Amino acid sequence: MRRLAGHRDARVLLLGESLSLFGDRAMFLALGIWVKELTGSNAAAGLVFFALAVPYLAAPLGGLLVDRVRRRPLMISTEVALAATLLSLFLVHGRAQLWLIYAVTACYGAAGVVFGSARSALLTVMLPEDLLADANAALQTVGESMRLIAPLAGAGLFTLLGGAGVAAIDAGTFLFSALCLALLRVVEPPPAPREHHWLRELGAGLAHVRQTPLLRRIIVAVAGAVLVIGFAETLVFAVVDQGLHRPPSFLGILLSCQGIGAIAGGLTAAPLLRRLGDARLVALGLALFAVGDGFFVFHSVALVVLGIVIAGVGVPWAIVAFATAIQLRSPAHLQGRVYSAADMTLSLPQTISLALGAALSTVVDYRVLVLVMSAAILACAAPLARNPREEERGRVEGAATGTVRPRRSSPVAPPADS
Repeated sequence: MRRLAGHRDARVLLLGESLSLFGDRAMFLALGIWVKELTGSNAAAGLVFFALAVPYLAAPLGGLLVDRVRRRPLMISTEVALAATLLSLFLVHGRAQLWLIYAVTACYGAAGVVFGSARSALLTVMLPEDLLADANAALQTVGESMRLIAPLAGAGLFTLLGGAGVAAIDAGTFLFSALCLALLRVVEPPPAPREHHWLRELGAGLAHVRQTPLLRRIIVAVAGAVLVIGFAETLVFAVVDQGLHRPPSFLGILLSCQGIGAIAGGLTAAPLLRRLGDARLVALGLALFAVGDGFFVFHSVALVVLGIVIAGVGVPWAIVAFATAIQLRSPAHLQGRVYSAADMTLSLPQTISLALGAALSTVVDYRVLVLVMSAAILACAAPLARNPREEERGRVEGAATGTVRPRRSSPVAPPADS
């Protein structure tokens, strides 16, 4: 982390991302509150998050765009365009403009698809390989920190300024992020030349995942875990109500405790990744989440809080290792498409999990679902817990000693038949 803090471009990028992530977290809550206020409908408010998630199903298109242009100008353009789009929310004055809120939210999601993929790819050019885990961990830690304070700030700002006022502040954070990106000194290589078969190009990221055994195992394991992890979003309400006999507002305390655990996980993820390797850290992160959420079956506040802190630690371990595995195991010309393919691979099971968990919670005791969820996650994590292959061990040892060399400044030429 000290080496990362000494990297000028990393500091500038992290500064811009910190403020932008604050705006994101505040805006997401404000959009839901705004729709609820306009309609009085919980379902209508929930559609905000559906509109945010839908663009991720088209993630491969965003990944192809990322691999066909320079990433930094694309990120700057995305931030500026989204800032301008958010300002259109000043036109919302009642239920007749509800469609505009949903449209802007969908644009928000689409921008997230492109920006996340481009940022991941840019980091591989900007930083040496042995700092990628630290950069991912720093971004994750900042994101979790903002999760603690931004929702409260968003609710307060909405009360004071209204939805359009929060949108204006969020637009300002995007412009600040764009300015920070413009100040970066990284020199990007030219993008790989276009190929004739765009459908083959579109599927190249998924093809690379299929052809890279350990990366495929990591993504399949995480996708399998995500298929039940979404249960927790519904079960936590039953835990608060039926298990702890506390009012719904107690959920805020639990989420804050999870955030504290997640910050601790983010701060420790990079050194653990260098020691264990990406596959085993993904497994350990998933296992911690499973064990921590398993404490939901108890009726003790202390045990449930302990469990949610443990689960919070595991989440960034899995996320940082997952993101770093994609960066280290993908060639330069496929960074965007592999990231987006992984994104799409997780989005579908996540959506199914949310719906399935909500449906099952109405007919099955929440404690049974908690145990099923924990057991399924542990089953998905187990295959990754094996000793890393020689390829992984060499990479890990090189990163630990600082001998891994930076990525080449020019892109790897794509194979002719890709």
